[in-house]
Parts: sequence; structure tokens; C-alpha cells
Amino acid sequence: MRKGTPTCPNFNNEKYAWKPDVDYRKHPELYRIGKGEQGVLICEPYKSEIGQNWRSKTEVIAVESSDKIYVQFLDYLASNDFVGADMARKYLQMGYTRARRHANYKGGRKYDAENKYALLERGTGEQVKAKADAIFYAKWKAAEHHQTYAAMKTD
Repeated sequence: MRKGTPTCPNFNNEKYAWKPDVDYRKHPELYRIGKGEQGVLICEPYKSEIGQNWRSKTEVIAVESSDKIYVQFLDYLASNDFVGADMARKYLQMGYTRARRHANYKGGRKYDAENKYALLERGTGEQVKAKADAIFYAKWKAAEHHQTYAAMKTD
């Protein structure tokens, strides 16, 4: 795949809710929760604050990473910063999904870009990643079910 080629061929940048040039701390009204992990790699300053702690190479690294991100999640809640809390929750979710993909597929690649994006064989990944995904999964669910977060999300 060429550098700069979108991974989603029909992606519409104009309609995408999250913009890289917006400071979502200064403009939380522009933030959209979205589905799953949408916006997680775009929304600043949270991307820079949380992303530096996001690692899942081994079980030990996943524990350290998920703990740091969960503390950030709690700090954002304590500061009444829903956008930051939601972004931290998304990073925990992404830790789970990425580790899971690496556990299922060699190199974490699910589709073959050289073969019209055909689905690759499942079960060829690294089983050490299954332990990392379980760690992130527990923290993601703890964040998602946190009472303060849930109340802020519905407001």
C-alpha cells in the first residue's frame, strides 16, 4: 500500500466528525462520542497525552500501559473533562482490539492488501497478545461502567 493511501477506500474526510486541527479541550462542544474507537488517533490534545502510554507488546507492558491510561481516565473524570475520559476509554478499547488482532493474525494484519483485501487466515498470530488483550479488556470495561463516566455520557 502506498504511503498516504487510505485504509478505507471509500473514506470521506469532509464528513468525518473528528478534525485534527481542533483543540478538543478548548472546544469540547465539537467532540462526538461516535462508535468504538472513532477519533482516537485524531483528537488533540488527548491523542498526545494518552497515546504516549499506549503499549501492548507483552503482558507486563499491557498491565503498565492500561494502568497508566486508567489513571488518566480517572484524572479526566475528576477534572470534569468528559472528552478526555472518553478518549482514555477509547485507548483502553483500542488496546484490547489491537492486541486481539495481533493474537488472531500474524503481524496484526487482517486483510491482504496485495490480494484485493482478502481476509487472511485466522489463528496465525501471537498468543502472548491474548494475555495483553485480556488486561486491556478488563480496564476498558471498568472505564465503560464507571458511574461518573456513565452519568457524564448520558448528559
